[in-house]
Amino acid sequence: MRLILLGPPGAGKGTQASSIVEKFAIPHISTGDIFRKNIKEGTDLGKKAKEYMDQGLLVPDELVVAIVEDRLQEQDCKNGFLLDGFPRTVKQAEALDQVLAKMNVAIDKTINVDVDKEMLVERAVGRRICKSCGATFHVKFNPPQKEGVCDKCGETLQQRADDTKETVSRRIEVYLNETQPLIDYYNKKQILVTIDGQQEISKVFKDILTALGA
Repeated sequence: MRLILLGPPGAGKGTQASSIVEKFAIPHISTGDIFRKNIKEGTDLGKKAKEYMDQGLLVPDELVVAIVEDRLQEQDCKNGFLLDGFPRTVKQAEALDQVLAKMNVAIDKTINVDVDKEMLVERAVGRRICKSCGATFHVKFNPPQKEGVCDKCGETLQQRADDTKETVSRRIEVYLNETQPLIDYYNKKQILVTIDGQQEISKVFKDILTALGA
């Protein structure tokens, strides 16, 4: 199963991604993770990416595609993968199609987790993260057993500095404007499935499985 996961910040993509990769025994490929891995390991691609990132510049499409292509050729992707955070533009989507065509495979489905902007803002502003173990909670939707304390490791929970109403609203607007062409692109290819992300987590996952015929 070769999948792409789309969804704005706060749509619960991370939770669904974990369930999807476990269900289908495929790797979860996040461009951020690949960049960090390549930079840490000092690969040629990693060094090039780091040059741009150190200057506060966006990594060019050609380099992003090259790093993703390199990752997709690893053994664990043989039976499929879940792409998260890539492609971000139609240009990247077209480049990905070319990469996959060379590998004689194609994307099976693009899953778009859809959530209203107001709900996204509420989710983000109420989010609390454990800086120690990375566990995520929410003051309303998923509160810790003890307020302000991580259930898993007992450390203090914190709110991200950029999880303010104004910043989150702007982040969502940028995402929606950037991603709409991508949604249209996969819709035309008839491989887009839009899932209502405002339901219970288990119901969202159930709907994803149904859409995938699993």
